[in-house]
Amino acid sequence: MQRIATTVRLNRSILQFDDAAHARLEQYLAESASLLAGDPDPQEVLADLEQAVADQCTRRMRPDQTVVTLAELAPAHGEIGSVQSPGSGHESPPPREAMPRTLQQISQGAVISGVCLGLARYFRLDVTLLRVISVLLLFGTGGAMVLVYLGLMLLLPYAPQEPGGAPIRWLPAKSRALMEFLRAKLGVDRPGKIAA
Repeated sequence: MQRIATTVRLNRSILQFDDAAHARLEQYLAESASLLAGDPDPQEVLADLEQAVADQCTRRMRPDQTVVTLAELAPAHGEIGSVQSPGSGHESPPPREAMPRTLQQISQGAVISGVCLGLARYFRLDVTLLRVISVLLLFGTGGAMVLVYLGLMLLLPYAPQEPGGAPIRWLPAKSRALMEFLRAKLGVDRPGKIAA
C-alpha cells in the first residue's frame, strides 16, 4: 500500500497534495504562524494565507489534475511571498509610483531606439502622444530634433531587457549595437560620463 496524496483543508478549500508538496506546505504555514506570534489576530491572517495558497494552486492546476504538486505550490508561494512579522522592521515594497524613476532607453517595443518609450515611462506619459510631439517638433525645428534624438540615444543608458518580454525588433537592436559601439569608441564608461 502506498499513500499517493494527503487531503488538506485550507480555509474554505479542500485540496489533495502529494507528499513533497504537503511537507513544503506544512513548513510554510508553520513558519508563517511563528512569524505572526505578535499579531493581534494571527488566525485571521493564517486563514487568508491558506485561502491564497489554495486559490493560487487551483489556478495553476490543469483541468484533469487532482493532486497539487511542487510544480504548482512553489510558484504559488513565490507569488504570495512570506509573512512579515509586525515588529521585524521589514516593510512591504513601495508601490510602483513611489519607486525612484530612472531615465533609460527601452529597446523592447521601441520603434527606433527606445528614447520615446524611456521618456514616456519616466514622465508617465502616453508613448503615442510623445511620438506625435516628437514628429511635430521634427518638422517645427527644421530637422534639428534629429540631433536632440541622436544625443539622447548616445547619452541615455539602456534599460535591462525583461526576461520573457517581447523580442527587440531589428531597428532598435541595430541602434542599440551602434550606440554601444560608439560609446566604447568615444570612451564613455557609463552613459552621461565621459572618461578622461
